[in-house]
Amino acid sequence: MSSHTFSALDNHLWRLTYRWAVRTHPNKPKTWVINRHFGKFRPARQDHWTFGDRHSGRYLQKFSWTKIVRHQLVPGRASPDDPSLADYWSRRRRRQHLPLGFADLRLLQAQHGRCPRCRGLLLHAEHDPQSPHDWRQWLTATRKAIQRQAVTAETEPGTPGDAVALQLLHAHCARRQHAARNGSALPPAREPSRLA
Repeated sequence: MSSHTFSALDNHLWRLTYRWAVRTHPNKPKTWVINRHFGKFRPARQDHWTFGDRHSGRYLQKFSWTKIVRHQLVPGRASPDDPSLADYWSRRRRRQHLPLGFADLRLLQAQHGRCPRCRGLLLHAEHDPQSPHDWRQWLTATRKAIQRQAVTAETEPGTPGDAVALQLLHAHCARRQHAARNGSALPPAREPSRLA
């Protein structure tokens, strides 16, 4: 198990750093060495045996601090191409989180998945990506096609106010909106791609 392996690695690394610290200061007592090189450097953790430097605040990360993500194994010889397992694969894909940040996901849910300017779907695909290459393409297209924008309120005519909210827009809708504000020629309207 990864947690046991990480603990074993942390123990080994602690032995190495402790031995180095004691050898570096041969004329100092061990309590002095411990107080100088070990401590609770990461406030979020209650670990007093973190190796670090008190002057710079830098410390050595521990393996056990790595977040462990459990992956559900695919049973037997289940294949996405098997038509009898279509329900299984659709349920499995629904459990996956969208590859967006927490703030973007909240905005996406608040906007019901639609662009406030053109009312089109922000994330739209005929089917979920099937391979790592498809996921990479989908992520790149999504990041290029969606922009976060601050909605501002005008207090007096011609005076912009404070940013009051954020919204997600299609990138081409944001460009059209920016061009309309500046009074320049609008780029021609185009149909959103099937990915975003």
